[in-house]
Amino acid sequence: MALEKVRSTTVLGVVHNGQVALGADGQASMGNTIAKSNVKKIRKLLDGKIVMGFAGSTADAFTLLERFEEKLNAYSQNMKRAAIELAKDWRTDRYLRRLEAMMVVANKDELLIISGTGDVLEPDNQIAAIGSGSMYAQAAATALKKHAPHLSAEEMVREGLSIAADICVFTNHNLIIEKPAG
Repeated sequence: MALEKVRSTTVLGVVHNGQVALGADGQASMGNTIAKSNVKKIRKLLDGKIVMGFAGSTADAFTLLERFEEKLNAYSQNMKRAAIELAKDWRTDRYLRRLEAMMVVANKDELLIISGTGDVLEPDNQIAAIGSGSMYAQAAATALKKHAPHLSAEEMVREGLSIAADICVFTNHNLIIEKPAG
């Protein structure tokens, strides 16, 4: 019997009023079963200067995390350059291109989405969302930016993820939210 593919997560990042926050839920699912409810899908890099969130296969995401750290060190901690170099490798390397994950990375100024198709995206409205509940979280954060601009980036991420968890069966309310060190 083959193992079922693990599906998991919603990751949401918001830049708002000079603040950046990145968060994720804690659910990992195998088929229609919750395999684990408190997975930590947010990681701090470079002493917290960069925060990374992932969706997809956990083992694949950790492989990409290690490669991203190598790129950060190789390119003087320049997040955008490291992301572009990782995306190039991810798309062209035979081993890496089989990895099934996506990443959102953030520093004190910006958010980027990195995918295995070679994309490094600077998201519209400074809202980045990936994973199974991403469209719900992104829609909620977009509405909050428009109609509740007094909220902090962290509050928008928390509320966006909470709304996604209410709707998406692959997203739960065990949230971890981090802000990059300034």
